[in-house]
Amino acid sequence: MVRQRHGQALLLVLLMCCAPLSGCFGEDEGNGLIDLDNVMLAPAVLDGGVFQPFTVTAKEDMSVFLPYLIQDRDSGYVFNSTVLDLRAGESKQVSLLAPPRAGMAVALLGEYGRDHWPIRDANESWASWYSDGDHLKASGGAVLRTGNGTGLFNASSTTGGPVNVATVMVSRPMAPAFGEADGGRHSTGVVNGRTTYNYLAHLTDETPNLLDTSDFAVGYLQRWAGQANAAYEAGAVYLMGALESFGLEVVVQRYSFVDVFENQNPEAYNICGFRYGTEVPNEWMVFGAHFDIAPPANLIADDPHVTGQRTYGTRVGAYDNTAGTSMVLTVAEAMANFQTRRTMVFCFWSGEEGGKRGSDYWTDYFVKEDNPDVLVTNYVNLDMAGVNWPGGGGAPHGDPATAIDPDGYPKDEEVWPLRVYIGPSLDHDLINQPEMVGLALWIGADAIGVEEQQSILVGEGFDPATWKVDDWLERGRPEIIVYEDTTARSDHDSFQRNLGTVTMGFGGLVDGYWCYHQTCDTLDEMEAWMDTTDKDYGEAQSGVSNLVDSLDMIVWWASYSFFHLDEKPVLNAYL
Repeated sequence: MVRQRHGQALLLVLLMCCAPLSGCFGEDEGNGLIDLDNVMLAPAVLDGGVFQPFTVTAKEDMSVFLPYLIQDRDSGYVFNSTVLDLRAGESKQVSLLAPPRAGMAVALLGEYGRDHWPIRDANESWASWYSDGDHLKASGGAVLRTGNGTGLFNASSTTGGPVNVATVMVSRPMAPAFGEADGGRHSTGVVNGRTTYNYLAHLTDETPNLLDTSDFAVGYLQRWAGQANAAYEAGAVYLMGALESFGLEVVVQRYSFVDVFENQNPEAYNICGFRYGTEVPNEWMVFGAHFDIAPPANLIADDPHVTGQRTYGTRVGAYDNTAGTSMVLTVAEAMANFQTRRTMVFCFWSGEEGGKRGSDYWTDYFVKEDNPDVLVTNYVNLDMAGVNWPGGGGAPHGDPATAIDPDGYPKDEEVWPLRVYIGPSLDHDLINQPEMVGLALWIGADAIGVEEQQSILVGEGFDPATWKVDDWLERGRPEIIVYEDTTARSDHDSFQRNLGTVTMGFGGLVDGYWCYHQTCDTLDEMEAWMDTTDKDYGEAQSGVSNLVDSLDMIVWWASYSFFHLDEKPVLNAYL
């Protein structure tokens, strides 16, 4: 896809940590560019996806802007960037997170004490900004350093003029245990797709286990909420134990649901792990997924691959929503090791398949009634994500009635987008939450490495309910779409509606997935849909490799969002 460089009108309130983009004026603060021979960066090759020591040595007085996540040694907090002021002969070292899915990192060089710096547009990478010569034109946005500490930046009306740029390569190593076909390309880092895949494989393991009388399987199947079944309880206990093993404080909420006959029925669990903030503990960032799966409508649910008929319900629920559950486990395990200003909460909801009852109860009662002093600043949702780009082409089985898309595009050549959906939103043709949209684009373009694939879906005639066959097709079928969703179908709706929280969510193929709420919603099925080894487009990769790639994108996107939102939350533009 052709990279779309969106105007600053869309992104007036974001840069890095959601500061606005503004200004592209070339007012020069200094007397010329810093000579590249007068700076040394070490190491020359960074390990992608991990915090590591990064040293800058200057042979002349200069300031160096590092536009990457930096972990402060004293506080332990993560900041969105830093400027180092160095005198000739001086060296300074920081702990820097190299972008996990990019091949190059940059350091902007300016005169000593420089405060104004040009920066890239939200929807372009630093590599493109540099290769296009924007550092010499001082085009794009601009920031002003407002203090001597790390991450203290505001939007600026001037770039401060051109800068020189020193570059270092970024290489992400593979874990020794995994080859490329097993997802080895995305198996290392603070978070990674292979760890997520391992959780997914464990939870969905259908290997018979006659000693486990709850579901007679090695994994945690049959997680049907609200039916007092032993398999659901066993899955809940497993998740509680996992969160506790990460060092999180686990709060379990057993709630009831009043049915239409006014019977008070024990419903299910909400399970949340807390990592309390040390600066603003009453501001909560929440990351969640529902761990219940669709219960069968009949005692015997046939495989639609065999019968050709779709029924309802699943025993495994790999895509909906064990994938989301696995991503929350991955991010919670990693983020529990970081000191944060705000409280991080990692939740597994129940009752989503019955109408978002778990997240509704948590937001209405646990937050509003039991913790009225708490502000839930932001919520990140995972529901049915993973079957999307870079996979495609459909599974070996499918509905013959939908073998051709409405535009005449064969389904065996289909590529489905990863959806990054944001809300609350009231308008189809306007961006109502520009800060969160901008943050999503900013992270995706560089750290996630999808500058060429991501596109904003907005404009006259756009309707999120029909993007799959209308607006998406007209825009050239972008592989990743960032849009505001006015039809919240998952747990993020509870946060938007009950608390007014700005949310971000990730999802893949939904209604077109043949095994949606079916017995065939298994890990093998997901891998089959993601396999591109025999396709005429994209990169030929196994289903496991592409699925790990997809999971990796999402857990990194979510983790970067948490780091940014801990430093500066994105609050509802309506409030």
